[in-house]
Amino acid sequence: MSRRAKTRTPRTRTPRTRTPRTRTPRTRGPRTRGPRPVRLAFTDILRLGLLGIRTRGPRAALSALGISLGIATLVVVTAVPASSSRALSNQLSALGTNMLRVAPQTNADPPVVLPESADAMAARIGPVTHASAVANLHRTVLRSDRADPADAPGISVLAARTGLLAAVHGTVGSGSFLTATTARFPTVVLGARAASRLGYDRVRPGKEAGQVYIGGRWFTVVGILAPLPLAPDLDSTVLIGWDAAREQFGFDGHPTVVYVTAVESQIENVRAVLPATVHPQLPGLVQVSRPSDVLAAKRATERTLSVLLLGLAGVALLVGGVGVANTMVVSVLERRREIGLRRALGASRRQIRGQFLAESVALSALGGCAGTLLGALGAGGYALYQTWPVVFPPLALAGGVLGAVVVGAAAGLYPAVRASGLPPTEALAAV
Repeated sequence: MSRRAKTRTPRTRTPRTRTPRTRTPRTRGPRTRGPRPVRLAFTDILRLGLLGIRTRGPRAALSALGISLGIATLVVVTAVPASSSRALSNQLSALGTNMLRVAPQTNADPPVVLPESADAMAARIGPVTHASAVANLHRTVLRSDRADPADAPGISVLAARTGLLAAVHGTVGSGSFLTATTARFPTVVLGARAASRLGYDRVRPGKEAGQVYIGGRWFTVVGILAPLPLAPDLDSTVLIGWDAAREQFGFDGHPTVVYVTAVESQIENVRAVLPATVHPQLPGLVQVSRPSDVLAAKRATERTLSVLLLGLAGVALLVGGVGVANTMVVSVLERRREIGLRRALGASRRQIRGQFLAESVALSALGGCAGTLLGALGAGGYALYQTWPVVFPPLALAGGVLGAVVVGAAAGLYPAVRASGLPPTEALAAV
């Protein structure tokens, strides 16, 4: 069987002609975006907070009243004890809490003599406020030149610096003390007990001045001191000017006692350096009186009152903060529909938080200002009634307003977060 031979006809490929594609340009329309949230400035948020306070006038007034009473209590419980403490401190300071007495040792052999400028050197110590000196002239004072020296009333005659009264917290009962002018002339000032023994009760201006007889010389009485509770040894003395003592009796200028007053908080440090200051050659032979025991009692009293004031202030601020928090929580519950409506209209959670937080801070600030003024009036009136110095601690006045603002912000934080977290549908469905 023969196979048929197959003849293949070659295929002719016709070239394809590609037609270029024509792309129709897409026309892009404006992109549609969601509504952009409106950003509120701080003044707008504050205005919303004040609007919320105005729309709830009676409730806001009662809330501010509660805050103001809490802040007024804070001011009163801090200012009244502060005034009482200042009055007590003044009374204790009058007992010589800041005064020191410097004198050489009495049993030294040979006797110790203080330098002539001992009081001036003590005055150079930084915390020292006053320094003065007296010197014993070892003279006898008599009422007249015909009196028997054996009947001398036992009164010491001292040369005194003109600044002595300031150093011993003394006052003049009658007449005047020695001045830069009278200290050069034969004039004297009598201590309270010395005046009584010499028969003088007061100095009468316009009348003939009294005189005393000292060391064969007459001296005119120009003043009588009031009793000196801090330096009772001066009550039985007759004081002569420093320059007059040099001229009349040949006084060598070496003091026997130096009186020093210093800043109360530095009194121990001043006492430590006084011996080497007034007598650098022999500091160990100089005696300095120790600070009064009243100083320790005064410091203990101040510490106790400070702790008491801080405790009372904290309680008052806590009470005010609880009142603000309670008011703002109730406000959120009452205004759920308002919150839902604002959220539905596009208000963000941040704006809701800012509104309620601003309302809480504004309410607290108004109550804090009113309470500070009310407390200051009450505390000042009570202090004046008790004849105490009126003292307003800066912490009480500044803390009255700033503390109210801080407490209001802290107390309004939770209600503000709660208000911003309410879903709009749930808030609008609230009745």
